[in-house]
Amino acid sequence: MSSDQQEPVKTICPYCGVGCGIKVQPGEEPGDVRFMPWGEAPVNEGRICIKGGAATEVVDHEDRLIEPRIKENGEFREASWEEAYEYVVDELERIREAYGPDAMGFFGSSKVMNEENYLLQKLARRYGTNNVDNCTRMCHASTVWALRTSLGAGAMTNSMRDLREEADVFWIQGANPGEQHPIANSQYFRQAVLEGATVIQVDPHANKTTRSFQIGDTERHQHLQLNPGTDIPLLNIVLKTILEHHEENPEDGWIDEEFVAERTEGFDHLKATLEDFDKQAAAEECGVSLEDIELAAKKYAEADNAAIFTGMGMSQHACGVDNVQNEINLALITGNLGRPGTGVNPLRGQNNVQGTCDVGAMPNVLPGYQLVDDDEARESVEDVWGFEIPDEPGLTNVEISYEAGDSIKGLYVMGENPVMSEPDANAVAERLADLEFTVVQDIFHTETADYADVILPATTWAERGGTVTNTDRRVQRMRGVGKVHENTRHDREILTEIGTRLFDAGFDFDDPEEIFEELRQVCPSYHGMTYDLLGEEGLHWPCYEPGDEGDPFLYEDEFETESGLGHIEGVEHTPPAETPDDEYPLILTTARLEEHYNTGTMSTRSPTLNKQTPENFVDVHPADAERYGIEDGEYVRLHSRRGEITLEARVTDDTKEGVVWTTPHFAAASANKLTNHVLDERAKIPEYKAAAAEIDVEVEPLGETADPTAED
Repeated sequence: MSSDQQEPVKTICPYCGVGCGIKVQPGEEPGDVRFMPWGEAPVNEGRICIKGGAATEVVDHEDRLIEPRIKENGEFREASWEEAYEYVVDELERIREAYGPDAMGFFGSSKVMNEENYLLQKLARRYGTNNVDNCTRMCHASTVWALRTSLGAGAMTNSMRDLREEADVFWIQGANPGEQHPIANSQYFRQAVLEGATVIQVDPHANKTTRSFQIGDTERHQHLQLNPGTDIPLLNIVLKTILEHHEENPEDGWIDEEFVAERTEGFDHLKATLEDFDKQAAAEECGVSLEDIELAAKKYAEADNAAIFTGMGMSQHACGVDNVQNEINLALITGNLGRPGTGVNPLRGQNNVQGTCDVGAMPNVLPGYQLVDDDEARESVEDVWGFEIPDEPGLTNVEISYEAGDSIKGLYVMGENPVMSEPDANAVAERLADLEFTVVQDIFHTETADYADVILPATTWAERGGTVTNTDRRVQRMRGVGKVHENTRHDREILTEIGTRLFDAGFDFDDPEEIFEELRQVCPSYHGMTYDLLGEEGLHWPCYEPGDEGDPFLYEDEFETESGLGHIEGVEHTPPAETPDDEYPLILTTARLEEHYNTGTMSTRSPTLNKQTPENFVDVHPADAERYGIEDGEYVRLHSRRGEITLEARVTDDTKEGVVWTTPHFAAASANKLTNHVLDERAKIPEYKAAAAEIDVEVEPLGETADPTAED
């Protein structure tokens, strides 16, 4: 069909969680798929970042999986879909009969649509296990836990639009929207700054957000460049500064006494926690002057509307839940919740991180964050599904990987690559090799696919329809242009076929809209949504009844906790599990680049995105470079107790002395070969952001550039 016969389709960018709308124009040939701007898109109004503009470059990439593959004698061969389906179903039945249903693990994906993640978690529970999880565990599990427990919902409290229009102060901690959410940064934050808003960024690494607002002018904007893993003491300085000022000057209103009294609980616990807290000693531990932190506290407390933005720099710690709780504490004591321009707002890193959690692809919750061990909630879902759901939470994805070969005998992986994305990645690969059976369902042959017994070729984001949920809870429709490779299958088609073969009933869906109709029956916050009502604008959940317009901000009247009150809880500093010592005297921390995406499956295959940064590098402070004898551009060996990588050193004062900074995007030198697998005991999120490390000078580079076998 020629391009003048088929109109471009309106869909959503497959990269970060901002949820930008784009158009996809099909050409004369199936693989001729081109990007076009969508000027009226509700989130981005036609603007697009470098990743969105290059998103179509991988749709017909030469590395696409186009036929099922089965491993025989250590080698893959092409197979028919019938043979592949029979093999998967036979092995799933064998493992359940031999070991019980909890011997299987199921991984969903934040790059896959709501309908498909819904089917995967339903399949796992019909199989008889709650061992289902997704990559949210790696990035935002602690944020979900803290927000859900203390406020009611594990999501942004506000919408990007109301924040742009109403916020006076943006407190951005552990996030870098200039690099990781460029359209949010340019279209929302920057516009607010031009109209007078102040930015306070808290991050160990200077970055594009720092530079985009020229942070350093402390009269207006600030960058608090703290040591990795010291977010709690920094926020405790802020909180104690506000408490002390209010005690001496209550008329200034730094604490919203009425809000605290009527809408919160736990304020006395916070005060008791901070009673003997030494601000000066904490500032020295943070590596930031006390005066700068106190000035930031003043700016936040005096704002009419102050909004907190949080990211993986806060969540990816063994104390991640406590980190986010302290941000909640700050918002609650100042009354900065429940109205436009305020709140605690996690910036999601992938285009459907939020939706994947919303639909229940987690081991402890069903769709709509209903706890699996809540009898009433579980029974309400069972009434729709027609089968019993296990009543004990399952294992998280990190726990599944570390049980591989022991209690876990099989793994079903949809659109994930734990060999690249999980911490201590070398150990993960060793454990996956011990599994009896592994299925990988993806668009490219990932590093995890090396360990698969069956590989199922899926379609890309541009070829199919469904819904995704962006970072501010906006559920939006994606639309496809049709298959590029005929023998690939949509993820939903694969799951409905396997589910029907395994269980006969409950997985007979003809299209994504049918799946969504069942999803909204069991997910209260989606109940009022339909495809027609979503239209082109989408709807912010919660949307409880048809006709609801959704809520751009939450908690106007009360919090969705059992008491209806926002929960304040004082927290104390927990140092990283690894701190520098004689053997490993540096602190390693990690983050993402604007032009790349997670572990690089799509972005390193994109000529546009891979051009600027084709291989990994490590930022080293000039003082450390002098001490080690490292020249800018020289290759070094960076190593921790778990592994080593060789990469280029960039000498820069963007990082602090004693801190080295690198990325997870490149298989040849992935940071996750070095990161620590220690977990937050509640959210079970790994501590990616702080590990002890050392550098040795290398004479020659590895000779490798970005390895495109890594999955996001």
